[in-house]
Amino acid sequence: MHTDVLIIGAGPTGLVLALWLTKLGVKVRVVDQTAEPGTTSRALAVHARTLELYRQLDLADFVVEHGHKVPAVNLWVKGEPAARLPFATVGEDLTAYPFLQIFPQDQHERLLIERLEKLGVTVERQTELIRFTNEGDRVTASLRRPDGHEENCEAAYIAGCDGARSLVRESLGTGFPGGTYRQVFYVADVEAAGASIDGELHVDLDEADFLAVFPLAGEGRARLIGTVRDERADHADTLRFENVSSRAIDHLKVEVKKVNWFSTYHVHHRVTEHFRNGRVFLLGDAAHIHSPAGGQGMNTGIGDAVNLAWKLAAVLGGRAPDSLLDSYETERIGFAKRLVATTDRVFSFATAEGRIAEIIRTRIVPVIFPRVVSLEPVRDYIFRTVSQITLNYRGMPLSVGFAGHVHGGDRLPWVPGEGTDNFAPLSAMIWQIHVYGAARPELVKWCADRDFELHVFPWRPQHEAAGLARDALYLLRPDTYVALADASGAPDAVDRYCAERGLRLAAPTRD
Repeated sequence: MHTDVLIIGAGPTGLVLALWLTKLGVKVRVVDQTAEPGTTSRALAVHARTLELYRQLDLADFVVEHGHKVPAVNLWVKGEPAARLPFATVGEDLTAYPFLQIFPQDQHERLLIERLEKLGVTVERQTELIRFTNEGDRVTASLRRPDGHEENCEAAYIAGCDGARSLVRESLGTGFPGGTYRQVFYVADVEAAGASIDGELHVDLDEADFLAVFPLAGEGRARLIGTVRDERADHADTLRFENVSSRAIDHLKVEVKKVNWFSTYHVHHRVTEHFRNGRVFLLGDAAHIHSPAGGQGMNTGIGDAVNLAWKLAAVLGGRAPDSLLDSYETERIGFAKRLVATTDRVFSFATAEGRIAEIIRTRIVPVIFPRVVSLEPVRDYIFRTVSQITLNYRGMPLSVGFAGHVHGGDRLPWVPGEGTDNFAPLSAMIWQIHVYGAARPELVKWCADRDFELHVFPWRPQHEAAGLARDALYLLRPDTYVALADASGAPDAVDRYCAERGLRLAAPTRD
């Protein structure tokens, strides 16, 4: 059998990659060795940048409607709330999604699978990758089917979305440097009552063991996520909720009525040395894993998938040279390394032991944090970072120029409008040009001659406030990042950009 892209692993990363590629007309196969989608979930958070990208897949409204909006995070000390950071007032001028969205991974996977099936793609369950050979012009993979029979599959490319124990990564030999946290993590989905079961996120700072309460959709439903580091960590396999429940009850005033799920696991902080080797790519947990601080893992894997999908489609469609695919590693590996380093620092602070660390967490932070987050630049920075809307590809091969405060490689600034916003045209997974103000006549003709999408927005003060330049040209990639920002607004800048990279910006067929 032959396919364009063979995707190993049907978690959110692999499923989003498959969905994007399928919508762009690329033939995919998705295989997974499990018998069914996950029925439990560690990943909960869907951040603003992911929801923005999900507008392109017509998924954002569903996730928002069927999940739970978290309006604020609260810090607790000595059994009492000590500080509160509201999200809505922080991000309302930055994104259409100024909140933390809770949408558990098991529901997430079911949604993606359902959308894929509507497009005629079914996940091939109990199908395991045995080996593959990277043959230069194609990849040949050996798959073990549910009946034990081995099948050969030829693919133009393989995408390893097969998790932390990735066979694809191990076969490539790209390594997985990093380390393992000595703490044992636990998760417990509970039905409960109490002061911290109010739909908001609550974090306890009292001890070196981490503890947080995440709200779930539904009355009185929540997830407890915590760590243990004492002798209990040596017996993780036998750890039960009863061994850790007293802290939640005492410190965050959680009255647990029923435990629906409890699990323990170890967490690593690692990044593989290469995200691409010939025709083979690594995405998601196969490429990088880190602490759950900030709920970044699933969102980062989805970002990997979106970044790679449009590039694979362009190369397979003959609109770009193979060298375009090198930019996947260039753009994503730096972010993964920074993310691992950042989440490691945050988690290390939250779990540091000793008298000084305890004083900082329980006495200094509760006093300083409310004052610091009362400053708009600080709130803005925290929201931008956690929501991933600050992620950019500045200074990289596909990023050129600047106009106003917007550089090539930036996420396009979001500007609300009357009835719609400037992100509405981005639902099309195509290259397009935005002009805020007036487009030059030669640019209008250039786009008309090529049937290229040009969107001109009448100039408003909000555009200037967002950092956009009047009458400038912004060439947007299919993943909604700015490829080229040119203050002159002349189309020859686009011609130079494409010629230097061997790109043809013809729009792919839309479904």
